[in-house]
Amino acid sequence: MTIDDDVMTLPQGDVRLLGSDVAQRLLVSKELARMAYVAADGTPRVFPMLFHWTGTEVVFGTFPGTRKIAALRARPDVALTIDAASTPPEMLLIRGRASVTDVEGVVPEYALAQYRYAGAEQGAANVAAVDHPGTRMVRIAVRPAWVGVLDFRTRMPGDASREDFERRGRL
Repeated sequence: MTIDDDVMTLPQGDVRLLGSDVAQRLLVSKELARMAYVAADGTPRVFPMLFHWTGTEVVFGTFPGTRKIAALRARPDVALTIDAASTPPEMLLIRGRASVTDVEGVVPEYALAQYRYAGAEQGAANVAAVDHPGTRMVRIAVRPAWVGVLDFRTRMPGDASREDFERRGRL
């Protein structure tokens, strides 16, 4: 039994699932993270964004003045998904509270995400395009409080076994 086999036996919700191979691959991937939150009008919203994993937080950099920032400050509980549209798909599900901080200049993790997603040259150009005197950004950090992993090989939705999952929809 490997270390990942041990991690993959943990129940959904256990933060130690962040140590699984699936989670580690997705946290350094170029897949977008999708954040679900509740808007000021009480309806759900989801927005996809570039992200950076610090080892303890999923961090997003954005610009002030958006409705999502006000909504996150009012209702910081969020859910994230980072998923690969592979066959079978792999999904990392995270729940936590968003910490929203105003930053003078470029959010460091925003720059790191730009380099990871776009490469060194284009990442530098993307950061340079917003890094000028007077730039203000907002850092959104989510520290995982609940973690789920689905790989459709060893972990299925609803904690079903592979056999249960394969029988679904059959009479």
